Amino acid sequence: MELKGKRIAILVDQLYQEMELWYPLYRLREAGAEVVTVAAKARETYKSKLGYPCTSDISYDVARAEDFDGVVAPGGFAPDYIRRHPAAIEFVKQVAAQGKLVAAICHGPWVLCSADVLRGKRATSFFAIKDDVVNAGAIWEDAEVVVDGNIVTSRKPDDLPAFCLACIAVVRG
Repeated sequence: MELKGKRIAILVDQLYQEMELWYPLYRLREAGAEVVTVAAKARETYKSKLGYPCTSDISYDVARAEDFDGVVAPGGFAPDYIRRHPAAIEFVKQVAAQGKLVAAICHGPWVLCSADVLRGKRATSFFAIKDDVVNAGAIWEDAEVVVDGNIVTSRKPDDLPAFCLACIAVVRG
C-alpha cells in the first residue's frame, strides 16, 4: 500500500470522461490512498458523457489544500465546468503552491490553465487544447505522460496506465 495515509482529490462535474475519472480513482485507492471526489456541491450526482453517475463527497468550498496530497482533473467536458468555480481554481492553485501532485488528463489541463500553474512547465494534453496549454505558458509535448516537478499531464484514455504510475510516483516523493 504505497500511498497509505495519503489523500487525493479528484475533481468532478457534468460530462466528465468516464475512464479518466474512474481509472485514477480506483488505481489510487488500490495503492492505498483515500480518494475524495470534489465538486461544486457536496453529495450531488454528476453524470459523465455517457450518463454514468459520480456523487461528490465534498464541495470546493470546504476542500482545503492542506488536507490533501494531490488533486486530479479528469477530462471530458467537465473541466470547462470546473474552471467556472473560483473556489475550484483556488484549491488547485493552493495544492500546486504547496508542491503537491497536480495532475490532469485530456481536457483536464484546462483547469490548470485557469489556475495559472503551467507557466514555464512542460505539459501535454488532448491535441485540441494544445493552444490553450501553450497560451497558459506551458511547453507542450506530445507524450503519453509529462512530469514536471509536481505537475503530471497526459493526453487521452490510452495514456492512463502511465498517467497513474506517474501520479503515484509524485505522491510518494
